[in-house]
Amino acid sequence: MSAISAAHLATLGSLLLAASPARAQATEPEKPLEPPTVQLSEEGFTLSSADKAFVLKIRGQLQADGRFYVADSDRSGTNTFLIRRLRPFLDGTLFGFVDFRLMPDFGVNQPLVQDAYIDLHPVEWLRLRAGRFKTPFGLELLQANTDVPFIERSLTFDLVPVRDSGLQLHGDIAGGRLHYAFAVVNGDPDGTSIDVNTDDSFDLVARVFAQPFKGDTSSALQGLGLGVAVSRGLQFGTPSATTSATGLVPKRSTGQEIIFSYLNNGATGPTTIADGEHVRLSPQGHFYWGPVGLLAEYVLSSQEVSIGDQRARLRHHAWQAYASYVLGGDASFTGPKPRRPFDPRTGQGGALELSVRYQGLDMDDDAFPVFADPTRSVSRARGFGVATLFAFNRRVRVALNYHRTDFVGGAVEGDREAENVVMSRFQVAF
Repeated sequence: MSAISAAHLATLGSLLLAASPARAQATEPEKPLEPPTVQLSEEGFTLSSADKAFVLKIRGQLQADGRFYVADSDRSGTNTFLIRRLRPFLDGTLFGFVDFRLMPDFGVNQPLVQDAYIDLHPVEWLRLRAGRFKTPFGLELLQANTDVPFIERSLTFDLVPVRDSGLQLHGDIAGGRLHYAFAVVNGDPDGTSIDVNTDDSFDLVARVFAQPFKGDTSSALQGLGLGVAVSRGLQFGTPSATTSATGLVPKRSTGQEIIFSYLNNGATGPTTIADGEHVRLSPQGHFYWGPVGLLAEYVLSSQEVSIGDQRARLRHHAWQAYASYVLGGDASFTGPKPRRPFDPRTGQGGALELSVRYQGLDMDDDAFPVFADPTRSVSRARGFGVATLFAFNRRVRVALNYHRTDFVGGAVEGDREAENVVMSRFQVAF
């Protein structure tokens, strides 16, 4: 009985040994790993693993501009050529659900970091972003600067937060038909970006944008989008010669000239500062159908300010509306899409976009003369612009714009002289 048991045990041991993982590895060689994919295209340089779980994209953007002021008798503007933006991009994905971006900017000889964030996206409808990014508020601001029909953004830019540091929950629902974003950020003054929190308080920002017919190619409304954005925070500045410390920054014209600034005598004299609640509201929308594009937005910025022992809540307004038409392609929120790229040998291809824009900026009358000097700051601006843009393809474009802006106030006597500016741009973005 014991001999039979020993034989059976020996046989069982041989079977287990043959079926063991070590034996299987010795008899069946591992499958070799698939090599990474390297691609160079108009989307930039891309290095990715075979399963796309790890991706590294290297891209770039260069905008060479010219500004030329016409009928500028008071010589408030300076004719110049400049590198408006010079941005290398480093985008990537880790483990299939972690995205990141690093985007410095070396334009106008002011190197800085524009974007630096991490994006966790376990599912399409839920993403968590941390770092420095565009504040989810202004519609035109959220449009890439390479895709805006005009060389410079509208006057609404003066009242929206630009880039900030913080946390943002965002995502797309129903295939992108509804986009939402909720952010907690340090809190930007209107029309600018900051790097750190200077007043120990935060801003809450919320935005929803609906495109109910997105993806429905049979509907003429597939390019319709409507949304609203709001923000609220407490902002407190300190008297300083540095405008960012006061929590209030100057407003600029389309030609990038300062047209409004609060009283600022540094730490030694009367200086207007942000001092309390700051609320913004922006209804916004766009419509694209074939070669036609329309975009409009309105911004209200309501802010408590003070100078010495005087306080007020100032309500500023800005708005814009533009229409564009594309010859040889289709209009879209991401810029004109040529039906075929330009071929220099035949002179055919590419797309020509023609655009017109009307815009306005209204500063609260209660700002004058206590919080701002009416002889130096305008109370109202109205602007009209026309733009031509030729897209050789999706990445190479040239543009020529003309803008006229009329002002109310802003001069010792009467109104500030109207601004007439011609702007040019040569752009490469890949």
